[in-house]
Amino acid sequence: MTNSTYRYPPDEFDVAVPGGAPVGVHRAPRSGWSSAWPFLLVALVCAGVAWGGITLLSGGGNEGDSAAEPTASVSAAPSASPSEGEGNGENGGEGGEGGNEPSEEPSAPSTADLVAAMDPAATYLVHNTGRTIDQLAATTVTNLEAEGVSGAEVSTAAAPEGVDVSGISANTIWYGEGREAEGKALAAVLGIPDSNVVMNDAVTNSQQAAWVFMFTAPA
Repeated sequence: MTNSTYRYPPDEFDVAVPGGAPVGVHRAPRSGWSSAWPFLLVALVCAGVAWGGITLLSGGGNEGDSAAEPTASVSAAPSASPSEGEGNGENGGEGGEGGNEPSEEPSAPSTADLVAAMDPAATYLVHNTGRTIDQLAATTVTNLEAEGVSGAEVSTAAAPEGVDVSGISANTIWYGEGREAEGKALAAVLGIPDSNVVMNDAVTNSQQAAWVFMFTAPA
């Protein structure tokens, strides 16, 4: 390289040594970034290591808490379950299963219970509608009295005056409004099905609580 093409001014590196070779090669001044980036790299590495350490410590603490919670829940649950099972076993059946079984439906009231619920002041007319069995109405009244039903009377007619009973073909009970308990009690004593026990306005307007129409002997 000639002096005409060398762009840097002469300095100590251009002093010739024996043999004519230059002492060194001139280099351009280094920039500030080339001097600073190694320090920035070290700072970033240190920051990353510090962040990783903090994260590791924080995660370790949470894992410890998580590990402790299942232990508490597992230890607490078994202690409560046997107590509940024992309670069910004592109250409801063997092995605690009886306590979970549904209770039986209440039984239907007996005939005696129905009779006991009747109004003791109520009266009833018994009609021998079939007119084929002698003294059927009187026998019916006797059967009612034997079961504790008082107030039953034998009607002198097959049906109340002016009341159409042509549609009746089996033992039937008509009861007045609010007298369903009496009607069902009479039916239970005489063996008359519930389908033949109905409310009737004519009875409501009468002095009796119910009318009994008999075609056949009581069951």
